[in-house]
Amino acid sequence: MEKELEPNQDRKIQNLRSAMWLSFTRIKKGTRAMCNFCKKDYAAIPGKNGTSTLKRHLDNCGKYQNTLADKKQKTLTRVEGGGKGKTADVVPTIYNYEVVRKTLIRMIVIDELPFSFVEGKGFREFMRNACSRFDIPSRRTVTRDVLQLYADEKAMLKSLFSTIKHRVSITTDTWTSIQNVNYMVITAHFIDVDWVLHKRILGFCVIPNHKGETIGKLIESCLLDWGIERVCTITVDNASENKSAIEYMKKKMSNWKADAMVLTGEFMHLRCCAHIINLIVKEGLKELDESIASIRNAVKYIRSSPSRLEKFKLYAKLEKIDCGRVVVMDVPTRWNSTYLMLETALIFQKAFERREDDDELYNSYFNESDSGRKREGPPNMVHWNKAKKFVRFLKTFYDVTLKFSATLSVTLNLYFNEICKILSLLNSMSGLGDLELATMATNMKRKFNKHWSSADQVNKLLIVSVVLDPRQKLDFVQFCFAAFYEPTKAEELGKDIKNLLVTLYDIYNAWSNNSGCSSSGTNGTQNSNIVQLSSQDVTFEVDPNDFLVSFRKLKERKLDIGA
Repeated sequence: MEKELEPNQDRKIQNLRSAMWLSFTRIKKGTRAMCNFCKKDYAAIPGKNGTSTLKRHLDNCGKYQNTLADKKQKTLTRVEGGGKGKTADVVPTIYNYEVVRKTLIRMIVIDELPFSFVEGKGFREFMRNACSRFDIPSRRTVTRDVLQLYADEKAMLKSLFSTIKHRVSITTDTWTSIQNVNYMVITAHFIDVDWVLHKRILGFCVIPNHKGETIGKLIESCLLDWGIERVCTITVDNASENKSAIEYMKKKMSNWKADAMVLTGEFMHLRCCAHIINLIVKEGLKELDESIASIRNAVKYIRSSPSRLEKFKLYAKLEKIDCGRVVVMDVPTRWNSTYLMLETALIFQKAFERREDDDELYNSYFNESDSGRKREGPPNMVHWNKAKKFVRFLKTFYDVTLKFSATLSVTLNLYFNEICKILSLLNSMSGLGDLELATMATNMKRKFNKHWSSADQVNKLLIVSVVLDPRQKLDFVQFCFAAFYEPTKAEELGKDIKNLLVTLYDIYNAWSNNSGCSSSGTNGTQNSNIVQLSSQDVTFEVDPNDFLVSFRKLKERKLDIGA
């Protein structure tokens, strides 16, 4: 007869003798064993009950079996092809409960589904027919799994930050909701060891106020939490409080590491280019308030009910207008949506005019009061002509905003060309004989000069990124300077950028040597194929739409002459 053991001693020996105890937990002073999966319990008196009962239970426990990957039984599964037009591949896969469960959690996060989605009748019926072996978790289990997924992803990202040791660029934004709650989001942009651009949201939280020190403290705590020690730039909106936040970060990061900032944070503050363009365009919109308001009211009437929209489409067909596009309603606080509204409304101008002639309700709508004032409209020929001029003028700003707002590609090297394009456009429009356009362009140029009037107001790292683009280099920067400045000033600015580039090279070269990385320098030599340009070379007409195109034409001309 086997000797009776103490509970703790029994557990130690039993664990060594049988693997069953990896799936069971002793309860009731060790007299019963509870399954870790389905929570059923069996008698487990030491020296009396063996593990055969426990083994039979695991063989029939559905939840336990779901955790096992059947290495023998494989299923053919279709896998999406590598790109558009490629057929899906069929590969053998093995069912694994944990993998399916993690995939379900990722689906809920990616598709922004509610946690109660897993308890829906339709989803349960689908899973019962698609994969009956999968035990669908409850919404509370899904909640725990999502939090665990966040913890795992955060740990992985923190490990990446501690491994790559690259500089991280931070973007932050604050706003107030309709419930008067202040929110702040912090986003990190960085390049991994494979030179792949990444964008990750590091923080999304409530902030007490929009004061500079409060914003700075939240950014500081976020960087410390994620273990980020080296920052390149911090992009913020063009607000005075954000300037205070950057100064706070400079003061705190100066105590972190010697290389925590680039050149002691001289170029850390990066103003959001899209936000500055927004301010410039809004300045021009003031000249068209009446025209925009009248067209906006006309569009609002058309889209106020399905019957009015259908009747409007009938008018469009009578005017032989393609109804492939739809008149869109704008958001008054977003100028790009106002541009889209005007662009589509101009396509249907004749339909609006026909409706004004035939529909009495349409005309009476504009006689009604709007907040105690007569509603603007209907749009007349003066309003349409102003909108037509404005749309042609605004398209450049709309295209530039789309380029600056791209998130899946690098946009830094596009900055300088787009800014020069805008400045050239404003200069040419300011000198036109059309008084309305000239006034609008002059007001916008005044706002432009407030933020970008000189190279000293621009973060020079943005210009350095243009130099690092092998298609442009320093020649393109000097070409643009020569178009807007006196020869002496243009040459001086070109030397400043070159000196900054050399300084940055020395800093990164010293860092790479200390890190044991090899660097290949030019040893003072210069490629003989590079065409050197000076301000005197800018003698032909500059393309007002694209400086880069003009630069390439000039370079090709000089290469042909040299050949």
